[in-house]
Amino acid sequence: MKENTKTILTRRGLAGMAAGVGLAVALTACGGSDPLATPSTSAGSAGGGSLVVGSADFPESQIVAEIYAGALTAAGVTATTKPNIGAREIYFKAVQDGSVDLVPDYSGNLLSHVDHEAAEVSADDVYKALPGKLPEGLAVLQASKAESKDAMVVTKATAEKYQLKSVEDLAKVCKDLTMAAPATFETRAYGLPGLKANYGCELKALKPFSDGGGNLTLQALLTDDVQVADIYTTTPSIADNDLVVLEDPKNNFKAQQVLPLYNKAKMTDKAKDALNAVSKILTTEDLVNLNRAVSGSQKQNAKDAAATWLKDKGIVK
Repeated sequence: MKENTKTILTRRGLAGMAAGVGLAVALTACGGSDPLATPSTSAGSAGGGSLVVGSADFPESQIVAEIYAGALTAAGVTATTKPNIGAREIYFKAVQDGSVDLVPDYSGNLLSHVDHEAAEVSADDVYKALPGKLPEGLAVLQASKAESKDAMVVTKATAEKYQLKSVEDLAKVCKDLTMAAPATFETRAYGLPGLKANYGCELKALKPFSDGGGNLTLQALLTDDVQVADIYTTTPSIADNDLVVLEDPKNNFKAQQVLPLYNKAKMTDKAKDALNAVSKILTTEDLVNLNRAVSGSQKQNAKDAAATWLKDKGIVK
């Protein structure tokens, strides 16, 4: 087992479950930040008005938001960032009311947010369903190949002990196992309700962690305090600690392609083209590497990691 267990990213949709946008949320990997503070500006000439790019309260979202802002700037659109807004329940409302103009989001969970009964699970079906489900005034742009989704993760020792390769295998021993996950996992469609409906899996207990698959969750898994953990597939600790991601043959976890969610009020064709250009080349491997740069030993901030990626991809000269 590799030793790099000290730092992994705090994941999406968790710590922002506070009582509204007015709560300042701590930025996990990039230093403290007040989500209501004046947005930071990326210099660039105005191209149809300045756009504010928001993000959720975890590093990956912050990195992609900075990539979006940098790409807009390179295209001549003035862009500012407002990171660390909170969970989807909060940043979605911010896009609706125009507090921010766009945010990076994840296709499957976004669809479930606007339609709790949505049955679509594949990447194409989820993406096709979104436009008809979003409220008036909101839309999404092109989905990237990059995908960051929930996964049921176990240690290699646990996988060998119970002969686990998939969640179907896990279902046979669920009653004996404790799981680490965000508190929201108890009620969200892909959480305990989905595991029960799709696999007949009813866990012995759910131990809530607010770090969203971060270091506390990892340590609980490695010490066998819990036997299963909800960790996102782009989290570097999976490879760094030789963890096993269980297959999900019944698609309990929907496709989660990264894509921009935006308010139509200020979005121009120039801005759309710049953002779609990012989606065309952003990959899952990119997300893993960016997460490692920010949350691993390099300790880059999100803006610097995004700037390096933009330059490497030729978007910024």
